Amino acid sequence: MSKLFSFGFWNTIARIILRNRILIIIGIVAMTTFLAMQWKNMRFSYTEANLLPDHHPVNQEYQKFVNTFGEEGNVLLIATNDSLLFTQEKLNAWNQLAKKLSTFQEVEHTLGLHNLKQLKKFENPARFELVPVIDSSASINSAAAQKLKTHLFEKLPFYEGLVYSKKSNTVQTAVYIDKAIVNSKERKNFILEKLQPVLDEFKEENDIKIHVSGMPYIRTLNSQNIIDEIQWFVGGALLVTSLIFFFFFRSVRATLISMLTVIIGVMWAFGVLGLLHYEITVLTAIIPPLIIVIGIPNCIFLINKYQQEIKKHGNQAKSLQRVIAKVGNATLMTNVTTASGFATFIITESTLLKEFGIVASINIVAIFILSLLIIPIIYSYLALPKERHLRHLGKTWIEGFENWIVRMVKHRRITIYIVSICALVISIIGIYTIRVSGSLLEDMPKEAAFFKDIEFFEEEFDGIMPLELLIDTKRPQGVTKLSTLKRMRDLQDLLAEYPELSKPVSMVELVKYSKQAYYNGNPEYYQLPTSQEKNFIFPYLKGVNTAGSNQLNAYIDSTAQFARMTVFMKDIGTEEMEAIEDQIWPKINKLFPEDRYEITMTGKALVFQKGTNYLVKNLVMSLSLAILLIAIFMAWMFRSFKMIIISLIPNLLPLLITAGMMGFLGIPIKPSTILVFSIAFGISVDDTIHFLAKYRQELKARNWKISKSVYPALRETTVSMFYTSIVLFFGFSVFMISSFGGTKALGGLVSATLLFAMLSNLLLLPSLLLSLARSIANKEDFKEPNLEILPEEMEDKE
Repeated sequence: MSKLFSFGFWNTIARIILRNRILIIIGIVAMTTFLAMQWKNMRFSYTEANLLPDHHPVNQEYQKFVNTFGEEGNVLLIATNDSLLFTQEKLNAWNQLAKKLSTFQEVEHTLGLHNLKQLKKFENPARFELVPVIDSSASINSAAAQKLKTHLFEKLPFYEGLVYSKKSNTVQTAVYIDKAIVNSKERKNFILEKLQPVLDEFKEENDIKIHVSGMPYIRTLNSQNIIDEIQWFVGGALLVTSLIFFFFFRSVRATLISMLTVIIGVMWAFGVLGLLHYEITVLTAIIPPLIIVIGIPNCIFLINKYQQEIKKHGNQAKSLQRVIAKVGNATLMTNVTTASGFATFIITESTLLKEFGIVASINIVAIFILSLLIIPIIYSYLALPKERHLRHLGKTWIEGFENWIVRMVKHRRITIYIVSICALVISIIGIYTIRVSGSLLEDMPKEAAFFKDIEFFEEEFDGIMPLELLIDTKRPQGVTKLSTLKRMRDLQDLLAEYPELSKPVSMVELVKYSKQAYYNGNPEYYQLPTSQEKNFIFPYLKGVNTAGSNQLNAYIDSTAQFARMTVFMKDIGTEEMEAIEDQIWPKINKLFPEDRYEITMTGKALVFQKGTNYLVKNLVMSLSLAILLIAIFMAWMFRSFKMIIISLIPNLLPLLITAGMMGFLGIPIKPSTILVFSIAFGISVDDTIHFLAKYRQELKARNWKISKSVYPALRETTVSMFYTSIVLFFGFSVFMISSFGGTKALGGLVSATLLFAMLSNLLLLPSLLLSLARSIANKEDFKEPNLEILPEEMEDKE
């Protein structure tokens, strides 16, 4: 194994690359073309990310509900609280809009003022019938409009929460989308290409402010935001890293070569997504810019080493040979450690994280290979760099920072330890304040129009995210039993006590409406019948025709064994929802004895929240595995347990500081921010490898004298660490332009962590080596495989 990373091995690799330049170029072009052809297989996510494995009990409960009642997130809502709605012109326009939407083939049916029906009692034979409240074929005059308004808000409590809200006389039309297209591209096409133009035209022509929401609408616009942001991420990452690169190297040629390398890497990243038929989600969308940010440091080391060699002897062939032979090994190791941080997500059972880990780790290794091949080959065809391109190697502008680092390590080690301990203590306090958030809406752009509409519906209808309760009576016709209906009524009253939840809707509402209809529509009788009244009322229900009113028969299955209760909840976090569950489940179990009923609480919003908790548990496991992998890697490099501990401390401290920051800044643990720790740890450990590699070389040269080896190693590596850390800092900062809260937090937190990691590796790591010199000052602690070229590989930009 040690021969694999020996100087001779990499010399052989260098000769192969430089002697087969044309073949390698053809191979890269062919692979790029092949992967570009896979772009057609890329799919954008049209549903919420399922964070749980398929076999998880929460997923199985949700699937049981879907099998019984179908997809629950297929309702699109259009509402207005226009004070002039119930006038002739505006009401007719509002009804025409609903009728027009009903004609689309993607719409199953609609429910609104235009087709409002009321339950009426008829005799001979005794029956209830659903009759239209208004004549939908005729135009409504002003008097009829006002009459409808009075009748709706005062006589039809059944439709409260379905068609109207009394809070500000808001009226809504519910558009039920075909369940077959809810999780497909057809849903997106319908909403963006058909629905949206119709709504825009309606607003413009009628001067009516409308609010649009519902899970199909939210998911579509949210997915479109992700698609739109990918180009901004890629463009922003390219712009920022190219500007920083040019600032360091002052060479247009070097900048363009680096940009070409990472652009091919981005093309490969999209190609891998298509090749594996993975969906583009909030997580996989950040992989292309991530490749740019991680790829540029590879280019910095390779181009910088090439220019150093040219400055030394001016021999191009010799310089290119040394670039590959000396930088290849260490760059491979740093990329492998970075890829390991991402690869730990592969072990989770979450499809979302597993796909992210696979694609990210594959492409990090791919960008290393591309950098190692493209840069030396292109330079082999170009003229030697001019003197002005080599001036940056003097780096006089950074000498002040380098001298400050050395002075701190030499004279202020106690200060470094005190600051580190204080940071650790404060961070631990912050960690205890971190909350977990499983909200579907929290990451969505707060300034977007559709998010403001979400807030409107939460205010008017007490929520937008469906929470479903599946009631299994364990016997056919069990739902129709009055005892069951009374239990369901009591459950609805219980849920109505929570301001975070909307008014529940179930079969109970229809039975209550039937009593009101029996008493000639008197709203005072909108309640469950007594046992005696049931005998008079239920015969009327047997003949009721619910055709054309699908919302009435959507809450009981064909056998009447299963009942569905729908309640919408506000955008509350995981902790709030868990508190509500803890309070209501004992009461539910008391209302519905387990030997006679089986109650399941489900819905996509709840599944997402449970998935977040699952991810938090997996975070500990994946991060622990990442630390273990890095520790094994360090053990293989240095053959010293003491050095493993010393090397891990400066990398774990920045993670704890970041976790503390999350607590103090109120940034919750959620699917987007959960990536911070593994990403940052995998990248920050590269600085440790840079420093320890050079430090080991100095130990050999100075007869294992630690105190005489630390400072030269520190001066040699400070600049390279600074350059790459700055590139990574600003590169990840690009994510802060995102309108998604989670992506923005991810960018800021990773950037901050990498900055802390640079300072920790430049200040704390050498301080520990000096302070522990007596206990690690024997040669055996540095016994190693044949990696003698590593220190030279990491020569900085001098």
